[in-house]
Order: sequence, then structure tokens, then C-alpha cells
Amino acid sequence: MTMPGPFHPRREDLPDVVPIFPLAEVLLLPSGRLPLNIFEPRYLNMVLDALGGGRMIGMVLPLDNGPLQPGRDRPQVFSVGCAGRISAFSETDDGRILLTLTGVCRFGVGKELPLHRGYRRVEAQWGDFVQDLELPGDISLNRERVMAALKAFSARHRMQIDPQIVGALTPLNLVTSLAMLCPFSPVERQALLEADSPQERADTLVTLLEMGAFDRGLPPASRQ
Repeated sequence: MTMPGPFHPRREDLPDVVPIFPLAEVLLLPSGRLPLNIFEPRYLNMVLDALGGGRMIGMVLPLDNGPLQPGRDRPQVFSVGCAGRISAFSETDDGRILLTLTGVCRFGVGKELPLHRGYRRVEAQWGDFVQDLELPGDISLNRERVMAALKAFSARHRMQIDPQIVGALTPLNLVTSLAMLCPFSPVERQALLEADSPQERADTLVTLLEMGAFDRGLPPASRQ
């Protein structure tokens, strides 16, 4: 197995239990980098505990993207998430932690355990996703088609895109970055996460960009 980097976890490093951070409209993918601003006490506890262990946190999308009802602070989540390793962090004078999660491996959301210091934990099922730990192969990407779809999509959704930065990315990094940054619906984000391969994710991304660019039945940035 060829590992992506010297700090990348190996199969035996993956924990049986992971803390989960349900966050709407946020997607983490293997090899992606996700900046987070942590300020809630329960999630500060989660980060501090992770820093004292394997540095792993599981990002999951809530099934219901609406506001929580009183007494319901544990929303149902999709059945697959992505674990990330805290690869950088800093503390602020006002008690926040700024961190970067680097995507490591997807996992199946298993049995949920009792709350620990206010945050949620689940048994992680890694078996179907261990290929995420390897360096992915090359993918086929029609850049002209992607850029045309991205230009229309970004105009419709009022996104600021720097063509030079986008053009300098490798095909895999381009797909990962756009999948994480574009304002897709939760179901669309989950489809990108659960794609069987990087190539399938690339194909799904192009389809979603084209659909989002030319869906004239809904106002910009309103599809759920």
C-alpha cells in the first residue's frame, strides 16, 4: 500500500470509535483540507480529546438541514462520513481553536455511544473504505467541459472563482476542491462522498455542476 504522506494514518491506526461533528453544508473528502473554527464548549472538548489521542474527528452531514427542535440536539446523520486528522491548529485569545482537518478515510456510521463530555461518538465501520488510505490513481477529466460548467454554475450561485488557481490544480485536487466548496444540496454532497471511486466522483461533480448551472426553475443558491 502506498501512503499519501508520512503523517497519514495506516489501517491499524484507524480507531474503533470516532467523535462525530454533524455540520450542515460542510463536506470533507479524503485528501481534502477543511478549515474549522471551534467555539462551542462540547466541540472544544472534542478537539482537545482528539489532540490527546489520534487526532481523528469524523465529519458527517445531518439528514435534516433545518433548525433543531427544542430538546433535539442530536440530529440524525447520513450513514457514511469522512474522518479527518487534525493536521494544524492554533488557539485564540478569546477561547476558540482554529484547525485544519485533512481527510483520511470514509467510514460507515455504526452504533452511537453515550455522549462524552457533551459530544457524540459512534463505532466506525472502515471495511468498505480502506482504499481511501492509498494514493489514488489518475482520473480522466475534460477540463474545458468542467471550466464551462463551473463558469455558469459560479455565475448562477454568485461564487468567486479564480481561473488561474483553478487551472493550476491537478485533476484530482480540482475535483476534491470543487466538491467541497460548491454550494450543493446535502443529498448531492453525500452522493459525492459516497462515490465508489475518484473517477466516479469526478463524473458526478461534472453532472452536478451542469445541472446546477442550468436549473432555471429555482433561484440561485436555494436548492436543497
